[in-house]
Amino acid sequence: MKYLSTRGGTDLLSFEDTVLTGLAPNGGLYIPAYMPTLPENWEKDWESLSFTELALNLYSLFISTDEIPRADLKELIERSYSTFRHPEIAPVRQVRDNQYILELFHGPTFAFKDVALQFLGNLFEYFLKRRNANKKEGEERESLTVVGATSGDTGSAAIYGLRSKKDISIFILHPKGRVSPVQEAQMTTVTDANVFNLAVEGTFDDCQDIVKALFSDTTFNNAYHLGAINSINWARILAQTVYYFSTYFKMRKLIPSTSTIQFAVPTGNFGDVLAGFYAKKLGLPMEKLVVATNANDILARFWKTGRYEKTASHDEPEATDEGAPNKQLTPAAGSGDGGQSGAVAETLSPAMDILVSSNFERLLFYLALEGCTEGVVADEMESDVRTAKACVASTHVLDWMTQLKTKGRVTVPKLAVEAARRDIIADRVSDEETSEAIREYFNEKNSFGSYVVDPHTAVGLVVANRIKNPSTVAQVVLATAHPAKFNAAVAVALEDIPSFDFERDIMPPEFDGLLDMPRRMIDCKGTPEDVKRVVEKEVARMIGEASMEGVQTKMNGASI
Repeated sequence: MKYLSTRGGTDLLSFEDTVLTGLAPNGGLYIPAYMPTLPENWEKDWESLSFTELALNLYSLFISTDEIPRADLKELIERSYSTFRHPEIAPVRQVRDNQYILELFHGPTFAFKDVALQFLGNLFEYFLKRRNANKKEGEERESLTVVGATSGDTGSAAIYGLRSKKDISIFILHPKGRVSPVQEAQMTTVTDANVFNLAVEGTFDDCQDIVKALFSDTTFNNAYHLGAINSINWARILAQTVYYFSTYFKMRKLIPSTSTIQFAVPTGNFGDVLAGFYAKKLGLPMEKLVVATNANDILARFWKTGRYEKTASHDEPEATDEGAPNKQLTPAAGSGDGGQSGAVAETLSPAMDILVSSNFERLLFYLALEGCTEGVVADEMESDVRTAKACVASTHVLDWMTQLKTKGRVTVPKLAVEAARRDIIADRVSDEETSEAIREYFNEKNSFGSYVVDPHTAVGLVVANRIKNPSTVAQVVLATAHPAKFNAAVAVALEDIPSFDFERDIMPPEFDGLLDMPRRMIDCKGTPEDVKRVVEKEVARMIGEASMEGVQTKMNGASI
């Protein structure tokens, strides 16, 4: 299996290089060169497998044993999920007739990001250890400077996955004052020497643009060997496909054989639901995926209008049959989406307060592949029709992302939009509806009992409940975070309910004293140059300290 950029180019990367590179030099995101095929009897052979056994089988479809021997991959997976509090990793809880919650918050930081980032952290360590295995004393070791943006949960999950790992430093950018107190504390109270938290003036999109700008700066990237932990990194998407499969097998034991399954996903950066899309493309049976957004509804608006735009417009037609790229636009240099011309609304579900969803670009590639490549044939420079179609699709994606950067919007061709609507539906939710859903599920009097949800899961439930499904469809709503991570939103929603006690009903013992622990955080202005200066300063300091430790070790050895 090789990997290509959504924006084209001739480079095909190995899985290792894809993971360590993160973002393609042309600003695109890496995707598999083709979709593998599930084994012939996968449903029967996999139905009794544990989460880690399923992960091993799924990962092996995308990772050659030439790159990671199966025994090594098995050990990586088992070590990654040994940190989870629940033996099933991602258990399912029924809350209503035909409605279930997939609990993805049983990892070390109580958020779904742990499922991918515990694995990704161990992958980084595995690859670096192998590359440095034969280095002689005094020879420069390969290292990785991980740079990531977070709207709250990615940061702490990445930090917990990489803290104190050899040859790795991690710099996490979060929008100052725009994450929950618990999210901020989970990040900034980790004071390991290789961990750096940057509080950036601006929004998550500003943080994300800075990260992309750093990756696109070839000189800086080469000097510091940048690594990506955001869901632009393919390994994160791959890891998240596993819980769609594990849930499918759980649900088959809970619902009639004639019933089908629908997944509803609270969505910000589009990585979580994209993993479901890949599971669907692999052949996992499911109804249309449900995308649930808050007031930052660029995704919901796309499914309604066919326009992918930073701010809503009412002066352009819906998707058209025009499929040819707009040739007068200059291709964007780098990968950032430029200054964010639209406003990011602050909501009760801050992890979804995102203007532009990075992973949507991966979906756009598949929409272009289906909707814009009819009649394409291979020429003398291309080995087959599949390669020729991928080339055409990537040309469209590059053009669309250029339009988004230069104009703030792009209208996707009608056939591509129809392909999107065949697999996914989307809608938005207000803060008032979010709070009401939190109250509604806490006050539930059915046989399944009261259930406390965080505001992001509440967004997913609101949209799921709007869908008029037949009784043969069982819904699974992804619970992306533990409610204690968003204590203010939950407490306000339930403040008038006498039976509710936050400490008793929600607070896990792991959070005791968290908000009072010592913190380390660097305030930073919202420009790439400011962040570069921080990285340069801190990496230089770490190298200096490591050199001094080496000298001291030699001196101690000599004295002995």
